[in-house]
Amino acid sequence: MPAVPTVAVVGGSLGGLTAALVLTDIGCDVTVLERSSARLEARGAGIAVLDETMRWFAEKTEIDPGSLCSATSFIRFLDAGGGLVHERAHGYRFSSWNTIYRALLAQLPAERYELGREVGSISSRAGDVEVVLARGQRRRVELVVAADGVASGTRAALLPQVAPSYSGYVAWRGTMPESALRPATFAALADAITYQVLPGSHVLVYPIPGPSGALAAGERLMNFVWYRNVAAGPAFTDLMTGRDGRSHPVSLPPGATREKHVERLRSDAADLLAPVLAEAVLGVAEPFVQAVFDVEVPRMAFGRICLVGDAAFAIRPHAAAGTAKAAADGWELAAQLVAHGGAVEPALAEWERRQLALGRTVLERSRRIGDASQRHATFTPGDPVLIFGLRGPGR
Repeated sequence: MPAVPTVAVVGGSLGGLTAALVLTDIGCDVTVLERSSARLEARGAGIAVLDETMRWFAEKTEIDPGSLCSATSFIRFLDAGGGLVHERAHGYRFSSWNTIYRALLAQLPAERYELGREVGSISSRAGDVEVVLARGQRRRVELVVAADGVASGTRAALLPQVAPSYSGYVAWRGTMPESALRPATFAALADAITYQVLPGSHVLVYPIPGPSGALAAGERLMNFVWYRNVAAGPAFTDLMTGRDGRSHPVSLPPGATREKHVERLRSDAADLLAPVLAEAVLGVAEPFVQAVFDVEVPRMAFGRICLVGDAAFAIRPHAAAGTAKAAADGWELAAQLVAHGGAVEPALAEWERRQLALGRTVLERSRRIGDASQRHATFTPGDPVLIFGLRGPGR
């Protein structure tokens, strides 16, 4: 292939790392600019793993993707008394944000991942892009990949009319050692993703790797996610005001949520959830909150700048497709650069056409699933539409 571009990837989370790896693989000179001064840790908890998320390990390394994931064999729905409402044999893989992040980061040369590099501005020029860091340093590259997340500063500069749209509900999350579960609870939860549907809500529990990546049953963590409606306005502001007295509009990390809200969660868990699910929630020492947003962009490419992952489409978690979509953006970008002989702008034009279509489709699907649960009471146990997938249920 003719000369490939020099690339700056803005943001060093999972999508940024995947883009950096696949672009390096085709010969690009890539640098990741991560605003944090330290390696990222404790971002979120469990994630469902789709093939696209693990594609780098499957195709480009000798790492067995299964060594990074827990696996379950069943999908189960329980009622409030713990009775079985629906069961389906269906395999899923689960991991944690930290596990995947560490594994991807280990694949990238250390000098290519620069910490403490907050980007101040990005501007396209004739034949290149100028990246100005917050401390005044300037970089010139031929392609910028903006992977700076749901609160993307790059998107805000390029598309000031596009802002995250609050869905009307939040995800309470947390993990506990599965070894701390009662034996009967462990047996009920260890080999399944287990749901309960409530009025205007649903909760799910599944096992993920332990803090050091342990996969043996009894050494993993049990992860819960509980979607709960919180009206925009004073109620949302109150919930998202942390113990430090500051407003956190996107998420409150473990230990930051005020005790009155944690106590309400625990009280509701004891009163409303199936006993095994209640135990998995009540056993979490520091549950945390992530607000659920939609972001949808009309464009993803701007000359020699592109938006990937949550910077372009923030997708509700219900299709488990967010990390897979971010990875797919990176893989398709590399494929189009190869197909266009390294020519950035024509490659981005075709890439944008494809990834806009994918982003819109999965965004709409995840929105429908979320609204079925939180608004319309049409979230039905066993509905095939609930099967995780990037390109459709199970796909």
